[in-house]
Amino acid sequence: MERTERLLDLVALLLDAREPISWAELREHFPADYGGISDDAAERKFERDKAELLELGIPLTYVQGDDDRRDGYLVDRSAYYLPEVDLTKEELAVLYAAGSASLASGAFPGSDDLAHALRKIGFFAGDALPTPRVRMELGSAQSDPGLSSRLEHLWEACAAHKWVQISYASPKQPAVTERKVDPYGLALRRGVWTLVGYCHLRQGLRTFHVHRIRELKVNTSKPRTPDFEVPAEFSLEAHVAYFPWEHRFHEPMEVTLSLRGDAAQRAATLFPKASVAPEGERVRARLEVTFLDGLLRFCLALGQDCRVEAPEAAVNRGREMARRIVERHAPVSDEKKVSG
Repeated sequence: MERTERLLDLVALLLDAREPISWAELREHFPADYGGISDDAAERKFERDKAELLELGIPLTYVQGDDDRRDGYLVDRSAYYLPEVDLTKEELAVLYAAGSASLASGAFPGSDDLAHALRKIGFFAGDALPTPRVRMELGSAQSDPGLSSRLEHLWEACAAHKWVQISYASPKQPAVTERKVDPYGLALRRGVWTLVGYCHLRQGLRTFHVHRIRELKVNTSKPRTPDFEVPAEFSLEAHVAYFPWEHRFHEPMEVTLSLRGDAAQRAATLFPKASVAPEGERVRARLEVTFLDGLLRFCLALGQDCRVEAPEAAVNRGREMARRIVERHAPVSDEKKVSG
């Protein structure tokens, strides 16, 4: 029997068992694999199979028997099966639309798995989903094939914990640098894919925009052996900003905003992490900022419905930025035209 077939049959047998299966019973079920050879050879072969199943994430355990059950091997069903996701048809439709849009980008890691998941959603949601014609249009768009390939390789490297060698064009340096990186995770923020990982050159965690990676090679040595472990305290959200003011350019500071009109009504959406408190016709929002200019540009785009109240340094900086905008767009006087 081929090894893959044997592993599948082994998992099926253990999942179907109502009680632990002893080593002797396993040898009886697989006479062509674990029988006809010495005990030591059979045990070594089974240990290799166990190791591969554990590496694949199969929760195979050995149970020490007691008065209620005997010794043997089993697969923990509660750990093996995912809990059922109870979504309404409307929620499935939203999930399907989001997944289809991701596929339509043409550059989304794990696209084969995503397409398979969408087919399952389509089966269960039925008429609640868009028409087949719309589905084809959502999946027809293509993007940069180079970006798509890099994302797939990085996705696989993150999952397998294999280091990558990249040629990176940093916006701060004109020359391309060679980096060895332990990839911890990928994130998509406002259309930009970002890789977060440990950079061996800089000896610390760094973020890399995937579209700036010119060349990429994944370590192919010992493909089933991880090259690194992701620290337990690592959080992708802490390193990839979703809003402009979350970029970590300075120490955190609390900024207070006063919102009115449409901005006040959308305060929770505009600033989802802020502490929001209604005060009459206005709403006061307090939020932590690590890139003040990013927040101020966002506030200026909201116009008079958003005013910076504190701290004083933020108020003054906002006024300075507004003054520069006015000066840049001020009409040129006739006297200046003549002198020019």
